[in-house]
Amino acid sequence: MQPVSKRILIKVAHMYYEADMKQSEIAKKLGIDRTTVSKYLKRAKEMGIVKIFIVQDSFEALESQLEDKFSLKEVFIVPSSRNPDEVYSNLGKAGLILLKRLIKNKMVIGFNWGRSMGAIGDQASVESFPSVDADFVPLVGGSESLDIDLHVNTICYKVANAFQARSHYLYAPAITKTPETKQAIINDTNYQKIQQLWDKLDVAFVGIGSPTSASNVIWTDGLKSEYITSSFGNCIVGETCTRFYDKNGNEVPTEVVDRTISIPFYQLHKVKYVIGVAAFDEKVPAIYSALKGKLINVLITDESTGKKLLDFE
Repeated sequence: MQPVSKRILIKVAHMYYEADMKQSEIAKKLGIDRTTVSKYLKRAKEMGIVKIFIVQDSFEALESQLEDKFSLKEVFIVPSSRNPDEVYSNLGKAGLILLKRLIKNKMVIGFNWGRSMGAIGDQASVESFPSVDADFVPLVGGSESLDIDLHVNTICYKVANAFQARSHYLYAPAITKTPETKQAIINDTNYQKIQQLWDKLDVAFVGIGSPTSASNVIWTDGLKSEYITSSFGNCIVGETCTRFYDKNGNEVPTEVVDRTISIPFYQLHKVKYVIGVAAFDEKVPAIYSALKGKLINVLITDESTGKKLLDFE
């Protein structure tokens, strides 16, 4: 490229970056061809006349560190707060933002139940998006101990409705009273329809439970047996989709397994996006173990939890 005056480089850069003119418009105005305009813009960058800065999100560094440490597809950090309701609200908003970006026609999206999932449902209930030809499906049965807004069928309905998509329902408890009851349910056409959708899952949203979390309903429903507590209590670190796992993210073979109505871990491992949504200090060991066991490959959490996960071993 022939030597060119700094003045013309500044002029072209101003027209392109500040006046928002197209390169073809600049070429016409200055009586040069479009290729020359492109070369001038490149030279302006090389000479430091134009300096492009990418605005960094306040949590970008922490997100990148967590993505690298756990080989995750993505981490979405939200602000921490002393008010748990505010944190859950932030988690719900983040979940919906992520889903809005990922969702496409013909997708199958699954949901677990619980407070973080309910927060996504609450946020979806006040939103409306363009129609998407997608299916929303529960990943687990329900619980009589749950508030209706935290029930998986309710969550699926709310989020599906926001996208004007199809919502499916699983008419079964998360944990049956006997293995025979479970067998009867999985032979039913309702369960078989849900099972077929699990095979086609593209995105799964899951909460993460901890034995130290006072609000965890499944610990009350599923671990009240003295047999489980005495035989497996020390090795159970976390829970997702009503399945208990150890420090390595492997399912613990309690008697509850034979009575559980939920997506198996081997199917969860096949899903392209498994988005874990969880926060707070008491859940750090459970989240860490889920990450270690590759039960999730995307994480939505708050800043405080994210920092603790970086240092946790």
